[in-house]
Amino acid sequence: MADSYANLVERISQASKLGVGEIEGKIEVKRAKLSGLISKEGAAQIVAAELGVSFDNELMKINELVEGMKRARVVGKVTEVFPIRSFSKNGREGKVCNFFLGDEGSNFKVVLWDVNHIALFEKGEMGKDSVVEISNASVRNGELHLGAFSGIKLSGQKMDNVKSKREASKSILKDIKTGDYIRVRASVVQMFEPKYFDDKKQEGKKRALVNFVIDDGTESIRALMNDQKLGEFGLTNEEIFSPELFAVKKNDLLG
Repeated sequence: MADSYANLVERISQASKLGVGEIEGKIEVKRAKLSGLISKEGAAQIVAAELGVSFDNELMKINELVEGMKRARVVGKVTEVFPIRSFSKNGREGKVCNFFLGDEGSNFKVVLWDVNHIALFEKGEMGKDSVVEISNASVRNGELHLGAFSGIKLSGQKMDNVKSKREASKSILKDIKTGDYIRVRASVVQMFEPKYFDDKKQEGKKRALVNFVIDDGTESIRALMNDQKLGEFGLTNEEIFSPELFAVKKNDLLG
C-alpha cells in the first residue's frame, strides 16, 4: 500500500496545513517511540489524530484507503461479484459476500458479513456495474470489511472509467506488511511437496497447493501457489499430480 500511504500523508498535510516532509518526520518519530512496532500507515493515523485531523466517514478515494482504518467511506463501481458462501462457525450459521469495487484510481476487495447487506445482492438490487456508497467500514488484511454497523447503498454518481483490478505496487520483501498488494522480483530457494485435495466445484477433479520460499536479497518469505500457477511455470498436470515426477521437476524451479 505504498501509494495509499503517500496519499494519506498528502491528505494529512492538506488538512493540517503542514508540509509533507514535516508530516513524514512526525510519523518517523512516532514509529521510533513505539520501537518500530507499528506500520507507517498506523503511525500516520495517530499523527493525524494528534493534529486534529479525522478521516472518520470522510469520503475518500479507493487508493487512499490504508490498513487499520475503522470508519472508511468510499464510492465506487462494482466490477466483479463472487458467489455468496455459507459457513458455520462456533455453532452459528452465516453468509459472506465478496466483490471488487473500483473507481478511477484503484480497485479494492470488499467483504460483506451482514445478512441485510448480502440480501441486496441476493435480490439483485445490487450487482456488477452498480455504483455504491460504503460507509463505516474497516480496512484489514488489504480488504474493506462491512459489519452490521456499516452502510452500503446505491449512489447516484456516474462512474465510467474505473479500474477493473487493483494495481500492485513494487516493493522488496523486508518492507512488506499484512494487507500489502505488491509485486516483487525474487528467487525460488526452496519448494515443498504438493498438498492434494478434492475440487469442491468439480466432482472427481483434484487440486494442488504448493508451499515454497522466495528470497530477494533483503528477506526470505514463505509463499503459496496453486496448480494453475504451477502450470504457468511450465509444469504439466502429470508432473504436478505425481509426487514422484514433481520431486524431479521441482529442482528445475530452484533459483
